[in-house]
Amino acid sequence: MSALQQTFLRLGRSSLWKSIRNIGFVFANLLLITGGAMVLPIVCSLIYGEKDLVPLLISSGIALFLGFVLRFLFKKVDNLQVREAFLITTFGWVVISALSALPFVLDGSIPSFTDAFLEMMSGYTTTGATILNDIESVPHGLLLWRSETHFLGGMGFITFAVLLLPHGMGGARLFKAESSPGQVITGERFTSRNRDAINILWVIYSVLNIAQILLYMLGGMSLFDATCHAFGTVSTSGYSTYNASMGHFNSAYFDWITIIFMFLGGITFSLFYSMYRKDWLTVLINTELRWYCWITGLFSVGVALVLWQSGTYSGLLDSLRYGAFQVISLMTTTGFTTADYEQWPELAQMMLVVICFIGGCAGSTSSGIKVMHYVLIWKFMVAAIKQLFFQPLSVVAVRVNEQKVSQNIINLALCYFIVNIFLILFGGMVMVAVDKMDFSSAISAVVAALMNIGPGWGAVGPTQNFSAISDIGKWFLSFNMLVGRLEMFSALILFYPSFWRE
Repeated sequence: MSALQQTFLRLGRSSLWKSIRNIGFVFANLLLITGGAMVLPIVCSLIYGEKDLVPLLISSGIALFLGFVLRFLFKKVDNLQVREAFLITTFGWVVISALSALPFVLDGSIPSFTDAFLEMMSGYTTTGATILNDIESVPHGLLLWRSETHFLGGMGFITFAVLLLPHGMGGARLFKAESSPGQVITGERFTSRNRDAINILWVIYSVLNIAQILLYMLGGMSLFDATCHAFGTVSTSGYSTYNASMGHFNSAYFDWITIIFMFLGGITFSLFYSMYRKDWLTVLINTELRWYCWITGLFSVGVALVLWQSGTYSGLLDSLRYGAFQVISLMTTTGFTTADYEQWPELAQMMLVVICFIGGCAGSTSSGIKVMHYVLIWKFMVAAIKQLFFQPLSVVAVRVNEQKVSQNIINLALCYFIVNIFLILFGGMVMVAVDKMDFSSAISAVVAALMNIGPGWGAVGPTQNFSAISDIGKWFLSFNMLVGRLEMFSALILFYPSFWRE
C-alpha cells in the first residue's frame, strides 16, 4: 500500500469515527429518554399491582444502561453533518421501537417480537394500527406505555432528543430531517434559535394534553383513561384502552371533546404560538388554516347529512356527532372510532376514503399528504389554466399567506403528491402478493400505514386489526409507517447511491 493510499485510509477512518461518535451520542440521548419515559408506566404498574412491573423495570434498565454506556464512550462530539442527521432520524425510530417492544415480549402480552415491533412503530409514528385482539386484557402499565409512545412520537421523538444536544452540534439538521416538506413551504419560525422553537412547541403540546385530560376527568373519565386517550388525541394517533375505541364510552360529551382536540392537533402548531402572542393577523391570513377549516366543515356536514337522510342515526345532531367524529379522526390521521363506518351508506364511506388522502396541516402532529400540498397543487392548476387559455402572455403567480410561492416549492408539492400515490400503488401490489389480500384491503392497509391513519377498510377495518397479516407483511407495513411519519423523503433518500458518496 502506497503512502498516499495510507493517508486516504487514515482520513476515511477519522471521518468515519467522527460520524460514529456523533451518531452514538444522539442514540445515547434517545435511549436515556426511552428508559426515563418508562418511569410513568412503572409507577402505574405499582399502583395497579399487575405482572408487567418486572418487564418494564428490565426494559427501562436496559435502555438506561445502554444510554449511559454510549454517553461514556462518545463524550466528545462534533457538528452533525447532513448524512448523519438523516441516518439518525431514520434508524433512531427503528432502534427505539425495537427497544420499546421489549416490555410486551417479556410480559407475554405480545409474545411475537414482530407484532410488538409493529405495535411500537405504530405508536411512535402515531399510526394507531394494532395487532391486539383483546386490548382490555393488557396490564395497565403496558397500556400506558403504549399510549405514551403516542405522546413522544406526536411532536417528533427526535426533536425531543435535540433538546439534550450541546449547543452548536447541529440539532437544527435533525429537526429539519424529521420535519414535513410542507413546513418548508410555510417557512414559519418561532425565534432565531432552533432550540427555543422546539421548547415552545413542546410547551404548547403539553398544555393541550393537560387541558384535554382535565376536560375528560370533568366528564367522569378516570385519570388513567383520560391520560391514555389524551395522549392519543392531541398527537392524532388513536390508541385506546378499550376494544371499541372511543365508542366504548358511548358519550356525546367525550366525543365532542375528542373532536375538538383532534381538530386542534391537525393545526400548524406555530399558529398556536401566534395566538399566544396575540398575532391574530398571522392566523387570519393563513391560507392552509382556512382550507383546513373548510374541508373538515364541508365533509363533516356532508357525511352527517348522508347519515341522517339514510336513517343510520335518528336525529340530525347524532348524525353530525358521529359523522364529524369520523371525518376529523381520519382526516387528521388520528384513527379513533365511535362506530363501524363500514356499515354506513356507500356515499358516506366514499367521502371518508377521500379525506384519508388529505391529512392535516403542515407543522401539525398529523400525517398524510397535508392540506398545504393540495393548496399549492390547486392554485398551480388554476394559474396554469388561466395562463394557457385566458392570459397567455402574462405570468400568473401562486400565492400562499399573501406571499408569492417559488416554482421550486410547487415542484416539491407535486413531487410529494406523486410519490405518495406511487408508494400506495406499489405497496398494494406487495400486500396482495405477500398476504393474498383482496384489492381493497391491500390498498387500504398501505394507506392506513403510509398515511399513519390506523384503521382502514376490509381486513383492516374498524372492527378488525393487523394481527392476521403475515410477518413479512407486518415488517413491510412497519416500514411504510416510518416512511409516512418522516414525510418519506428522509427515509427514502437512504436508498439513493449518491447519498452514501461524498
